[in-house]
Amino acid sequence: MLHDFVQDLSSRLRAVGEHGAVANASPFVASREEAEVEPATKRPASDEARFAESSFTGASGTRSFKLFEPAGFEGRALPLVVMLHGCTQNPDDFAAGTRMNTLAQDEGFLVLYPAQAPRSNAHKCWNWFTAGDQRRGQGEPALIAGMTRHVMETHGVDPARVYVAGLSAGGAMAAILAREYPDLFAAAGVHSGVAAGAAHDVASAFAVMKSGPSGGSSRSPLKARTAAPGDAAQQPPAPVIVFHGDADGTVAVANGEAVIAAALGSDPGEAPVALTETGSANGRTFERTVWHGADDGGTSRAEQWVVHGAPHAWSGGAPAGSYTDASGPDASREMLRFFREHPKDAASAR
Repeated sequence: MLHDFVQDLSSRLRAVGEHGAVANASPFVASREEAEVEPATKRPASDEARFAESSFTGASGTRSFKLFEPAGFEGRALPLVVMLHGCTQNPDDFAAGTRMNTLAQDEGFLVLYPAQAPRSNAHKCWNWFTAGDQRRGQGEPALIAGMTRHVMETHGVDPARVYVAGLSAGGAMAAILAREYPDLFAAAGVHSGVAAGAAHDVASAFAVMKSGPSGGSSRSPLKARTAAPGDAAQQPPAPVIVFHGDADGTVAVANGEAVIAAALGSDPGEAPVALTETGSANGRTFERTVWHGADDGGTSRAEQWVVHGAPHAWSGGAPAGSYTDASGPDASREMLRFFREHPKDAASAR
């Protein structure tokens, strides 16, 4: 995952030219050229669950995806969870490690797994660290949002219950989508990720992964979106649940604090803390903190799980997938519980 190319990153940073530009600007990015692929179309109803591959083409390019459709729920408007894999992963790997398809069958929701194209990133990482992939209407955020809307239209998704989650680079992209598309995503899950706008190039990506934003500050580094009055983008960021291991040697745990800060609009210490508890699950202890806003009527705005001794891996995950830790609380179940607690109201769902 991210640590797989730290050595590559270092070598590229040493290749700075006389004008200060990094050779081949990113260790993660290859060509941005995209093949033309026909958008996916709705499949007929079936009594069996399906996990099918298709593709979506938007203004920002083309990406393949896999969509899990549970059996026995035909004709119902189901929730949709968008799952963004980490570096070197793919939809099958991520689905196996998180067990999200099994949970989707049990609980009745669709799961969309966008796949990063090797032509767009040599390590199949989402490009969370480039300025063109951090804002609404641009690059990969726009492409993922368009793919999400396409699935919503072709599969009768409940627009009030659309969520996004990701691991590592996928978690960083989920944080961007939570901030830039709160009108689309009702809530987000960020596992071992980075706050929106924490980096703008290779050098800053390396620094933030190691120490957190601004050398360890937990404040969100991304300024407020620019939007016209009444624009949906003026909404506050979607509520977020964060998982991070404090023994993560790839993405410093301070980055989880920054994701929370972005969701709250301030440092966590400046917002009212509704609940802080400690516990243990599957051999690891954890600290869970929930924040409520003064005018939220009891609904949480953010939730953070710090898993003690956990590495850079999906907490409570299955060994069938890469970058999983079988120990600790089950991040998949806790994220789904958080999502159930945060549907959009009828007026804002679209």
